[in-house]
Amino acid sequence: MAMIEFKSVSKWYGTFQVLTDCTTSIEKGEVVVVCGPSGSGKSTLIKCANGLEPFQKGDISVNGISVGSKQTDLPKLRSKVGMVFQHFELFPHLSITENLNLAQMKVLNRSREEANAKGLQLLERVGLKAQAAKFPGQLSGGQQQRVAIARALAMDPIVMLFDEPTSALDPEMVNEVLEVMVALAKEGMTMMVVTHEMGFARNVAHRVIFMDQGKIVEDATKQDFFGSPRSPRAQEFLSKILTNH
Repeated sequence: MAMIEFKSVSKWYGTFQVLTDCTTSIEKGEVVVVCGPSGSGKSTLIKCANGLEPFQKGDISVNGISVGSKQTDLPKLRSKVGMVFQHFELFPHLSITENLNLAQMKVLNRSREEANAKGLQLLERVGLKAQAAKFPGQLSGGQQQRVAIARALAMDPIVMLFDEPTSALDPEMVNEVLEVMVALAKEGMTMMVVTHEMGFARNVAHRVIFMDQGKIVEDATKQDFFGSPRSPRAQEFLSKILTNH
């Protein structure tokens, strides 16, 4: 069974169609990179995967549970789907430790001691244990994004979604975030990553989904995508993006 399955998903904002018949699936332990030009629907697609964006047609299921069904307990499902955004979405008035503890205690009913232990273990994993008592504003962008990843992992997710996790960062901070993501992928985490970082896609992805104008234009192994993209649109996109990197 696929960990995430999209079946003919379409979405409109008013009369404007942002997603058109998007069908794909992501297996357990698979890392799939979603790329494409700005405005192609990548972020919308990933936000539909955990119900952050409603969709009007088709179906999405995560671990066999339908995201669009009225019967689904969305908060419960979301607690199993880690999400890392472009902007770190940390609570500025809470310390790093408190940022990591909050959802663990509220959603998973962990005690403060349990949440603290889990949080510190994850901060160590992303190389930030020494920053536990600081506040988000005292950290660099790259450090804040690593905290955001640790916070998502603290919920023991079955899948991780990343929405352009490095696009708001200074270039020299990108690698420290990508290193954490590479390590996660190597541990077998199921990941769906919207990104322009083609080096990450080449190194880590099993598959690449290329989107344009709300449609999935290519859904291929990374070897096929980088070696011989079928669509002219993907060829053009790659020739532009790879000359700049």
